[in-house]
Amino acid sequence: MSLFKNKAELPELSKPAWYALQVWSRKESSVSSHLKSLGFECFLPTYKSHRQWSDRVKELEQPLFPGYLFSHFDFQNRRQLVMTPGVIQIVGNGKTPLPVAESEIERLQIAVASDLARQPWPYLQIGERVRVNHGSLSGVEGLLINIKGSHRVVLSVSLLQRSVAVEVDLSWVTAIDKDKRQSVAQEFENSARVPVTSY
Repeated sequence: MSLFKNKAELPELSKPAWYALQVWSRKESSVSSHLKSLGFECFLPTYKSHRQWSDRVKELEQPLFPGYLFSHFDFQNRRQLVMTPGVIQIVGNGKTPLPVAESEIERLQIAVASDLARQPWPYLQIGERVRVNHGSLSGVEGLLINIKGSHRVVLSVSLLQRSVAVEVDLSWVTAIDKDKRQSVAQEFENSARVPVTSY
């Protein structure tokens, strides 16, 4: 049984969009591969981490958002996706699925495609917003932070309330005007993440 009477009730869901999928933890890669084999477009942002064993150090590819991946699909044709083993739910607010902002996905894709160091980061809502003007992240906007003398731009996914920090040279960035910074801060304050129970 459908949760909605007709498509007119879902104008924002009538075309393909990016959605966050909650999936089994440590199975993100296999779930993504399975969904791709079914014809779904998936995006699983990762980073390199180093694990110390007694006799060696191993480099591992880890998901930037453990337990989540992103998929671009038409919500009306979600059945095969949500029936896939490992997919827990589509993330949304209450019983309403919420697409992830296209701009947030684009920023993450640019960051992952670059060779710059990146890592998961606590979600930030307020800070000095900057635009990167040089290098492979040119045009990307985010929050500027400093860790032990190293500068990073933090990119956030509002729906998940999760962030990623990408290392940059301070000379690459410029501050964004105050009015725009305030509107972005308000956008973050109004966003909420409540996983949907079923679709």
